[in-house]
Amino acid sequence: MHKVHRCPRSGVDPLGYLTTVKRTVIERRIDVVLPTHEQAWLFSAAMSQLSSVPVAVADATSFERVQSKIEFARLLDELGLPQPAWRLVNSHADLEDLSFPYWLKAAFSTAGRGVRQVIDRQTRDRAEGELLNRSADPVMAQQPASGQYGQVQGLFDRGRLVAAHTSVQTGTGIGPSAAARVSVDHPIARRHIAVLGQALAWHGGLTLDYLHEQGEPSYIECNPRTVEPGNAAASGVNLPDLQVRLTMGERIPPPLETGRAGVRTHGTIALVLGAAAYAGTRRAVIAELGRAIERRGCYRGSAEQLTPVLRDPPSVAAFAFVAARALASPRGATETAAETVARYSVAADTIEAVRAALLET
Repeated sequence: MHKVHRCPRSGVDPLGYLTTVKRTVIERRIDVVLPTHEQAWLFSAAMSQLSSVPVAVADATSFERVQSKIEFARLLDELGLPQPAWRLVNSHADLEDLSFPYWLKAAFSTAGRGVRQVIDRQTRDRAEGELLNRSADPVMAQQPASGQYGQVQGLFDRGRLVAAHTSVQTGTGIGPSAAARVSVDHPIARRHIAVLGQALAWHGGLTLDYLHEQGEPSYIECNPRTVEPGNAAASGVNLPDLQVRLTMGERIPPPLETGRAGVRTHGTIALVLGAAAYAGTRRAVIAELGRAIERRGCYRGSAEQLTPVLRDPPSVAAFAFVAARALASPRGATETAAETVARYSVAADTIEAVRAALLET
């Protein structure tokens, strides 16, 4: 049965969101809750008050090591896992001797909203104004990695890796996210995520972004949850199904579940928004729609994941809405994405407010 439960936005009223989830789970006798975005941290932080909510997430201490980009970078150094060189930035003086290009990153951000590319003094000054000067918290500067963008997704049973999937980007959305992917066999990335999950005694989903050359990864991001599982499922690793089983207390036995390589998937909505955001013209949007209709480029031999109209006819409404909006205002695509992210993102001030409120209860 499908049902929508209206609730406060988790990024605006996190405690109200958690209260609504708890009440809904009890009233509807819901068996499993799957956190698909940053609500995973909320469930972890409030776990002592959510005993009635069946959810598989790591404990708050483990989340502290990966929720912050700075703490994640420190953890990678501790474990000897590869990443681009980085430094902590407290003021402009920490950047003066750093040569271009590099990335400036806020400790907490979602969907690339707190990440800026710095290629010269002008972009440095703008990035400082947007990230460093607006907060008392430090940010990090990181050298760029080289190679192709990839992602390794893992599912853990209290530190034991039970399923893993690796894929690389074939089409770009906003962020720039991997709006189209092809599954690959990257055993080194699987070994690395196993090391990380074991060190954290991780429970539930964990995802690492990296750039690679010949399968040798350099890690740039951590998402402490299951991310975009469509390509994994199409490749034979149904991460949501496995997480449901894990949440219900089932033990998933060895061997490690991995998918087959060479499976292509895409999300047309995300690709259209990416074309609109980066080119900013109707011509670019029309060209992207043309490639989708004619199954060219990253669409060739690829399965739709976001709006599979043949399997889910009502999804055509979402596609039509996004396409129409992108055509009407290509430069508004970034706003469309920002509106979506704002519904689920958890900002640094929200995290501090939740911590304070939980300490009082």
